[in-house]
Amino acid sequence: MIKYFWICLLFIFSAFKVYSQEAEQLPFFNQDTKKPIESLIELKKIYAQSIESGDVILEGKCLQQMGKVCYVQGHFRQSLEFFLKADKIFNTTNQPLLLAANLCDIGVLYYYVKQPDKALKYYTSALKIYQHLKHWSGLSAVYGHIGQLYEKRQNYKRAFYYQKIALRLSEKTNDQAGAAKIYENIGSIYEDLEKYDLADVNFKKSLSLYQKNNNQIGSIEVINNLGDILRKTGKYKESILQTQAAMNLAGKMGNIYQLASCCRDLGKAYELMNQMDSAYHYVKLGYKYTLDLYSEDGARQVAFLQVLYDINKKSDEINKLQNDKKVNRIIAASATIVVILLVTLGFVVFSRQRFKLRDQQMLAKQKDIEHDLTSLELKNLQLEEQNLKQQLEVKSRELSNHTLNLIKHNQFLENLRNTLQAMVKDDKRDQKKQMNQILTEINQSFNHERNWKEFTQAFEQVHHQFLQNLKKFSNELTSADMRLIALLRMNLDSTDIATLLGISTDSLRVSRYRLRRKLNLAQGDNLSAFIQAL
Repeated sequence: MIKYFWICLLFIFSAFKVYSQEAEQLPFFNQDTKKPIESLIELKKIYAQSIESGDVILEGKCLQQMGKVCYVQGHFRQSLEFFLKADKIFNTTNQPLLLAANLCDIGVLYYYVKQPDKALKYYTSALKIYQHLKHWSGLSAVYGHIGQLYEKRQNYKRAFYYQKIALRLSEKTNDQAGAAKIYENIGSIYEDLEKYDLADVNFKKSLSLYQKNNNQIGSIEVINNLGDILRKTGKYKESILQTQAAMNLAGKMGNIYQLASCCRDLGKAYELMNQMDSAYHYVKLGYKYTLDLYSEDGARQVAFLQVLYDINKKSDEINKLQNDKKVNRIIAASATIVVILLVTLGFVVFSRQRFKLRDQQMLAKQKDIEHDLTSLELKNLQLEEQNLKQQLEVKSRELSNHTLNLIKHNQFLENLRNTLQAMVKDDKRDQKKQMNQILTEINQSFNHERNWKEFTQAFEQVHHQFLQNLKKFSNELTSADMRLIALLRMNLDSTDIATLLGISTDSLRVSRYRLRRKLNLAQGDNLSAFIQAL
């Protein structure tokens, strides 16, 4: 019987060892290739089984990778908790390389939450380990991070010093991925110093290495940087080509954040070229991508929080099961002890039950806290949605007030112009020249571009999908057509529209007829009803 017991025990141990080796070979989180929720679920399974199998090192690796996932999603508190747990494991198991990488990750986290002193502390700790082990690629990465830290402090001399050390080490180890990031950092420093020629050279080196390593997100960011340099140096057409290339790559990846960034850059370039229609198109498109990103990010954050809750719940259940197993083993072992130890056994069982009850109470409190945190997150999302609705109502009121002011302004000018025209028809020749000059100024003020620009901006903020839907019917619309359509959309009468446009009602009828032809409306279709239905 004992022989069979040891055979079974050996089999179970071998199975756990094989699983541990296979789990270590599973791909961990990579922000370029995997979705965060899927990665977190996969890591959750490996983490639970590593605890059950007693593989402490694999447990630490899972904690570190889950910290990275939470960091990328912006859950910095939970990320730091995972990193610190991994730090404790790597310290106690004597894993210096894993410990140094984890310290570097903690430094990056503190860097992005704007605590540079703490970030430098963890970078320095990681640096000492890599120096002791002579791990060149690790040293290169840490020096690059320290260089970024000094760049944000605008200490460019120190930033250059560390980035150049990092570059030498990455070239020494032929680390193309690391060198690509360092070249990008150096280009960013030169861009801050307005040395655009040197920035361009370093960004192109970075892009070449990113493309060799098929790093698409890095490529998009560098191409955008090259477009920014061209725009800042007045090469607007070349800048547009670069930004469109980045936009095409972001579109293939489905990266909405990068698409919104590219649209904003294109809008700036077209605005500098005084091509306002194109600038308006890309600014509006960027605004659409931003709204899509907000909606998608909200749903993704809720799902991500649910997965985090499940991970903590599963971890608590595993700990509870392990505690139960320990209690059961103690009870089973105690059953074989002689009668003399029965009193001691009873005391042990009592103590274990008391600890178990305390653990359950602590777990219940922890679950309540986590539930409250999740509820607060959901309430924050609801408040943000209410704020967006309130902003839209405010913009609608601003549009109505702005339109009313335009009507009053143009009506005043119309009355003044009629009065002056009547005065001009008189025979007093000495006043005609002066009155004609006043009439000219009044005619020019009817089409004051500043008023129309403010009106257009207010209209776009209230009806941000309207003009996009309109372009499906015609691509031949001029800026004058767009103004007429916007006024018809606001359901103004013909007199007010003519006043706003500074034309007669007869001219307005001609403009409406031409607009109907451009929109390919049938003879019996009502133009105003068509526009209101869009």
